[in-house]
Amino acid sequence: MLLHEFGHFFFARLFKTRVEKFYLFFDPWFSLFKFKKGDTEYGIGWLPLGGYVKISGMIDESMDKEALKQPAKPYEFRSKPAWQRLLIMTGGVLVNFLLALFIYSMVLFTWGKEYIAPEDIDYGYDFHEIAQEIGFQNGDKIIAIDTFKLENYRDIVPKLLIDEPRYAEVLREGEIHRIEIPKGFARQVIAAEVRDLINIRVPFVIDTLVPGSAGHRAGLRTGDRIVGIDNKPTPYFSDFNREKVNYASQTTAVNILRNNHPMSIEVHFDETAVLGVYNKPPDYHFRISKEEYGLLSAIPAGIDLGVERLGFYVRQMKLVFTKEGAKQVGGFGAIGGLFPKSWDWQTFWNMTAFISLVLAFMNILPIPALDGGHVAFLLYEIVTGRKPGDKFLEYAQMIGMILLLSLLLFANGNDIYRAIQGWLTK
Repeated sequence: MLLHEFGHFFFARLFKTRVEKFYLFFDPWFSLFKFKKGDTEYGIGWLPLGGYVKISGMIDESMDKEALKQPAKPYEFRSKPAWQRLLIMTGGVLVNFLLALFIYSMVLFTWGKEYIAPEDIDYGYDFHEIAQEIGFQNGDKIIAIDTFKLENYRDIVPKLLIDEPRYAEVLREGEIHRIEIPKGFARQVIAAEVRDLINIRVPFVIDTLVPGSAGHRAGLRTGDRIVGIDNKPTPYFSDFNREKVNYASQTTAVNILRNNHPMSIEVHFDETAVLGVYNKPPDYHFRISKEEYGLLSAIPAGIDLGVERLGFYVRQMKLVFTKEGAKQVGGFGAIGGLFPKSWDWQTFWNMTAFISLVLAFMNILPIPALDGGHVAFLLYEIVTGRKPGDKFLEYAQMIGMILLLSLLLFANGNDIYRAIQGWLTK
């Protein structure tokens, strides 16, 4: 957010426009810290809702109307040519967008791009009940969605939910089947709050055991492959997790292969039915494809990735304006939930780049009080040669602020509601 405001600040100073304030967070009534250098007051506000720059001669969130009653001064925003005002207003969005592309480029340069190709997923997928209802079966291998040939299994869910496909092609027991995707499928998935529509099927091979856990006490070992419980076959990790809940607070046999020899080990499950072991990571079960990038090749690849992610975000916005999608809108809690619980620099930088893209897109929407609203009025002025009146801009700014505050309250209210709902259902 600070870099976004710096974009406005940079172009304002470039065109010799006075910047009265440059703040991280908002400072109604008082600020936590401030100092003045030249004509600009720099500070940190107490209300953590982003930040702002106050530019002389501009109707913004400060709603300072007294200064606008005076004749325009050469250093004020309103006295600058329309093209300069346009660059000042789009400066923040431009910085957000370029920052995201830079981060994506550096992520590819540092870590490369790892993915699992659909043809390397040997055991197919497990599908949520909603997907099974339209024809998918556990074990199906999705090979195409409409005419789009999949190169990365992570493309499957976005393609199914965002692009409104007509059908998917799956490989089932050596034969290709066509699954028709009904209209409104994405809204149905969102309404049901499905988090795992599709999961890769993997065998259950123990990687590590939690000391003192049910599995550790029973004598399970690293490398054991769990293939059943109470002599009921559970060839895959997901099968075992579905079946084990039936044995909460019971002692039963867990069937394993140890060095390819079948064995049964008595395990006492507590009321949570947690075994306390971790499965081997994906690269144990599948071939992980990886593309490496040098510095020069990472830059265009990062640009392509950023444009692709932005396109995905823009396409999914149509779901937000449905009844089901509106319930999923989140605020600060939802944003915080995007980041991993354990520190992972690669995930952190990917999410930082994505949030920067989101800020760029949201700020360029033609809504009064956002950069896009000012840009819309400036474009009107450039096209018609007529500048909107100050009174009109004041009212537009007020309406925009009310809309944004309402959205902020709604989004964070959703977070609070979901938190309370989760607490009550524990």
